Amino acid sequence: MDRRESIKSLLLGSVAAGLVLQGCAPDEITTATPEVSQGPFYGRTPDEVIRDKKLHEEMFFNEHELSTIAVLCDIILPKNTSYGSATDVGVHEFIAFIVKDMTSKKTPLRGGIMWLDSFSNKSYKKDFAACSNKEQLAICDQIAYPGKTSPELNGGEKFFSSMRNLTMTGYFTSKVGIEDLGYKGNMPNVWDGIPEDVLKDHGMAYEKEWLAKCVDQTKRGDIAVWDDKGNLIS
Repeated sequence: MDRRESIKSLLLGSVAAGLVLQGCAPDEITTATPEVSQGPFYGRTPDEVIRDKKLHEEMFFNEHELSTIAVLCDIILPKNTSYGSATDVGVHEFIAFIVKDMTSKKTPLRGGIMWLDSFSNKSYKKDFAACSNKEQLAICDQIAYPGKTSPELNGGEKFFSSMRNLTMTGYFTSKVGIEDLGYKGNMPNVWDGIPEDVLKDHGMAYEKEWLAKCVDQTKRGDIAVWDDKGNLIS
């Protein structure tokens, strides 16, 4: 089982409920029903729209930090024959936004990148992002497996675990990631009405006009229209 399949199996189990985001809920809950946005920030209240715009405009990670995050994301979830890598769906951008939304993650992630570069420089005399893929994987193999990490590398293990959780969350909540996961959710069936033999057993039958209006699969997307007496118009 490769890394992608292993992560999918985790997400389908109880681990999925405890992923890093923990809801990303606002600090306060109100019982009022606020006006919601119909624009680019669809479904957001005016205050949430203002906050979202502010977070999107804010810059926290510098270019070097973002490139390091991107490299780690693709090491954790590389592309395969069917789907692209984590960065192909913008997971690195997702992480850049999350640290602004969940400010408690700013220092641990920035400090983790500094730790990674320090360790990389000791091992290969260059920053992690400048290393070859082989060198990068050799470093990650030393910090990627909780319980098997040398005590002096525990800081790196915690950072890598945080990056893995964020990468998993970002990828498998994207449209492509959900497709990769194979999650279907609630999907409508093609309904052709009650089977004719069942109707006959109960001495019933569809009216032809009703059947043509309600069990025509070419009109599945049409919304039924009723008059004020409850009669179906179209």
